[in-house]
Amino acid sequence: MTRPDTSPLRIGIAGLGTVGAGVVKLLAANAGAIAARAGRPVAVTAVSARSRGRDRGVDLAPYAWEDDAVRLAARDDVDCVVEVVGGSNGPAKALVEAALAAGKPVVTANKALIAHHGQALAEAAEAAGVALRAEAGVAGGIPVMKALTEGLAANRIHRVSGVLNGTCNYILTEMAATGRGYAEVLAEAQAKGYAEADPAFDVGGTDAAHKLAILAAAAFGTRVDFAGVTTEGIERITAADIETAGDLGFAIKLLAVARMEAGGLEQRVRPTMVPRESLIGSLPGVTNAVVLEGDFVGTCAFTGPGAGEGPTASAIVADLMDIARGAAGPLFAQPAAGLRAAERLDYSDEHAPYYLRFSLLDRPGALAALASAIGEAGVSIHRMRQYGRGGARAGAVPVVIVTHDARREMIDGAVARIAALDVSAAEPVAIAIEEI
Repeated sequence: MTRPDTSPLRIGIAGLGTVGAGVVKLLAANAGAIAARAGRPVAVTAVSARSRGRDRGVDLAPYAWEDDAVRLAARDDVDCVVEVVGGSNGPAKALVEAALAAGKPVVTANKALIAHHGQALAEAAEAAGVALRAEAGVAGGIPVMKALTEGLAANRIHRVSGVLNGTCNYILTEMAATGRGYAEVLAEAQAKGYAEADPAFDVGGTDAAHKLAILAAAAFGTRVDFAGVTTEGIERITAADIETAGDLGFAIKLLAVARMEAGGLEQRVRPTMVPRESLIGSLPGVTNAVVLEGDFVGTCAFTGPGAGEGPTASAIVADLMDIARGAAGPLFAQPAAGLRAAERLDYSDEHAPYYLRFSLLDRPGALAALASAIGEAGVSIHRMRQYGRGGARAGAVPVVIVTHDARREMIDGAVARIAALDVSAAEPVAIAIEEI
């Protein structure tokens, strides 16, 4: 029997922002417990960041410093690299490639890097015989990659869904609770540090799409396909939409969904109505949630903080401990060479019930024209509700329709027909409804 390695796992950390500093703090604070559970100490030996003199709230004096992060990969006193620089290319990609080429395992929190280059990097890691791990890149402190690749590995996964961006969830939750508009709540989120000065990456859905692409690869044994994620942000959601959703028993969330259909892999991130009292519908603030549905296990739900110093550092150190134990498996649950490129489900074949909001001029025959246009598109109306006057211009009447299950192509056709009517006073809005 081979004696286990009890020497310290020596790590180099690239990036000393909130997350990188958090890793240093966590390894110091819980050093004893980490060593006991990993079977060996996990110790920082070298670090790198853009600014050496910045106060990060942690003592960096004991660690060697590299101005060039890529040089961490070549250091003799670094066994494993932690990459928290960020970005899908540039120094982050160069460092990870250099570390793998040098035969050193890598732990990253960089979802953009994995979403864009995960297949090539996973192949490089396997060719070098080392681990590449990215638990922290998907849902912060929620161990969902570990659940997919270990705890639920015996299952065929039917669907992965959830709320994967805390900024959007905070904005939508506050709009629902206070009745305020999108722009006002976004400004508040920026003031509180929940949204960046340029929030487009979050509110436009890109951040959640990166995470969904990674989860889908692990869930369905497919190559990560970020370009195949249909993405729509929350910018067009109004206080009126949220109020109406509540009247109908729903909440609006930026929902990420991936499922394997007969026609191919469906991946989408877009505002969606979900039952208000469900786990997802009642999800508060910046919290994330992931729901996994397997053939034997059934439905498993995970909630928790999706970002922040502590939760993200927790996920990174958990990956480091797996590497220290020698227990780190493939990034996407199976060897990268065996991952297949899935056919993409055609966007027009997506189907669901829909919430449709229109603004019609208050004229005789306007509702009849609306109903006729919807019927001509092949969409069946489940219920219709007309609200008080108001809208894009004087004399406009808001009308809300909930449809039966319909293909997205039919919904788009109905929306286009109605937008072209001479009684249409504003651009229509279509929001899918998902039972979850």
